[in-house]
Amino acid sequence: MRITKKIFALAGAAALTLGLSACGGANDSAKDDGEAKDGAKDGGATTLIVGATPTPHGKILKFIQDELAEKEGLTLDIKEYTDYVLPNEALQAGDIDANYFQHVPYIEQQIADKGFDFEWGKGIHLEPLGLYSDKLTDIKDIKEGASIGIINDPSNQARGLKLLSDAGLLKIPADKEFNIAEIQSSAEYNPKKLQFKEVEGPQLIRSLADVDAAVINGNFALEGGKEPKDALQLESATDNPNSNILAWKKDSPKLDAIKKLDALLHSDEVKQYIEKEWPNKAVIPAE
Repeated sequence: MRITKKIFALAGAAALTLGLSACGGANDSAKDDGEAKDGAKDGGATTLIVGATPTPHGKILKFIQDELAEKEGLTLDIKEYTDYVLPNEALQAGDIDANYFQHVPYIEQQIADKGFDFEWGKGIHLEPLGLYSDKLTDIKDIKEGASIGIINDPSNQARGLKLLSDAGLLKIPADKEFNIAEIQSSAEYNPKKLQFKEVEGPQLIRSLADVDAAVINGNFALEGGKEPKDALQLESATDNPNSNILAWKKDSPKLDAIKKLDALLHSDEVKQYIEKEWPNKAVIPAE
């Protein structure tokens, strides 16, 4: 009798275990069925992890997340970076789905140097490069031998040298490749004998204490409290190739969702947001 009861007890426990396992399997299956191949969750919404510098890119993405993303079936997970190196490395490694911080000359230089397998959309907006100073109030005050801070990456460096050339502070050769060392050492190209201090982009605003003036990218100037009206010389927005773009890997499994985000970045709503948020023209929608 005791043996029979024991057998029934074991059989009941086994049945209970099987029942719980079946329930668990059903729940896991339902969870798997709720996630599409492109990362869609929660009834079809796709989460995109997007790398961006905080201003203006992070702010624009936050506006899209709050006001526009839901109707397109998107959820944005915004990862902020304060430099120009890590966002492309993170994209190449698959840690993020897209990034939004750079212009075409920069991404082309990065691809040439590092072999990244990226694609990108059309220009979204421009943050004009400016020559700023905490010591001088007029570009005419830049004397012979003045120290000038300039970013250390080649594409933005060339952009900065062009700004200085447009301001009449130096010349750049129109018929050949050039670099900053060649410009600085040339009596023809650098008649004012300007002394360049190459600096990481995020540090340019802090370098103003140590130089007479610095050429600063628009987003870093904004983050440092500078506005276009503060610049001794400001880059022209006309026919400017340096509009910022959204970039992604060519083989991204979330390509459809990325294209939806790119379309939102070019929407009238985002253009109006930019014009309202930056009436000082620190950020200018691309034409």
